[in-house]
Amino acid sequence: MRGGALELADTAGWPLVMAISSVKNILMIETTADLIKACEIFSQNEFVTVDTEFLRESTFWPQLCLIQVASTNHEALIDPLAKGLDLKPFFDLMANPAVVKVFHAARQDIEIIHHLGGIIPHPLFDTQVAAMVCGFGDSVSYDQLVQKISGKHIDKSSRFTDWSHRPLSEKQLDYALADVTHLRDVYATLKAELEREGRAHWLEDEMAVLERPETYDIHPDDAWVRMKMRVRKPSELAVLQKVTAWREREARSRDVPRGRIIKDEAIYEIAQQQPKDAEALGKLRTIPRGWERSTAGAAIVAAVNEALALPKEEMPKIPKPYQPNEGAASAVELLKVLLKLTAEREGVAAKIVASTDDLEKIASEGEKADVPALYGWRRELFGDRALKLIDGGLALKFVNRKIEAVDLE
Repeated sequence: MRGGALELADTAGWPLVMAISSVKNILMIETTADLIKACEIFSQNEFVTVDTEFLRESTFWPQLCLIQVASTNHEALIDPLAKGLDLKPFFDLMANPAVVKVFHAARQDIEIIHHLGGIIPHPLFDTQVAAMVCGFGDSVSYDQLVQKISGKHIDKSSRFTDWSHRPLSEKQLDYALADVTHLRDVYATLKAELEREGRAHWLEDEMAVLERPETYDIHPDDAWVRMKMRVRKPSELAVLQKVTAWREREARSRDVPRGRIIKDEAIYEIAQQQPKDAEALGKLRTIPRGWERSTAGAAIVAAVNEALALPKEEMPKIPKPYQPNEGAASAVELLKVLLKLTAEREGVAAKIVASTDDLEKIASEGEKADVPALYGWRRELFGDRALKLIDGGLALKFVNRKIEAVDLE
């Protein structure tokens, strides 16, 4: 809160005992008692807007440095670095099913909350996804959305500052608070638009993905899927999987970035060269001199030998990239045009309706394609017409200097 915070605290219902930042009278919650009182007030609202500031350059898990929360009439900053502060009241608020939690581009914020609190905020409303449904373009940024909806400009110069340093500057606090105060107007506008157009249910699939724990906590044994597929043999993939799983566990347990354990390039070389002892490991170009004699080096060698010891029938299969049927490329181009026409007509971002992968599979497999574009509202909006186009029941026609989709039946 800014400017006359003590007086505002009286009228808005904030407990007067709450700590007030020395910078411009912005409310900064630094004690568990104050956090409990604030969350009790927030829990009486239909929604809260939420954002976080964090650092991740030198750790595996994000280091939470600041939490911003606002409701219709209240706003506050929570200092998770304050000595003795217990964030449980905040996590309880995030789990409260009676309060909608509003984020913009929610994934990283939810990852932090899930890791520290063991919960996933519910119910969710992601304004970036909602903006796509409402026709604001693909993956619109927060400041762009605020500008388009309210005409207000957000100063982004504090975005990449050190949020762990105390005290935070007035400029940092202003920036942080703006991330949730403007979000109230954005949420109200998008929510009203969705209800007016009957599209509120379009967000359900996307919110369901954000609410799944596996979205944020990939098992170490599955960490290899993040790697580029630079291997060609089952034995190489087996080594890649074992070494990548080891690195993931090490990075998590030591709370350091994956690259601090061992870089991707080294894993690719290990997978291809398959060193079975420390001497062979030490000869690799990507391995620092002497590293092969370390505990980590021994673990790498053990992982390689474990992978190579797998029976032939248990070796992983090399994933095959999807190959469209011959002649499907032209159909994909037509589908892209139809998708663009549909998105423009319905005022929705094309990205949320169908991906290029969806189009390729529809062009190759037709009705049998198991893609999001052929389910639910996406099918009603685009999928059925896409199938009709590739079946010859729909044509694209150039009329009055624009392309139109014309039924042929």
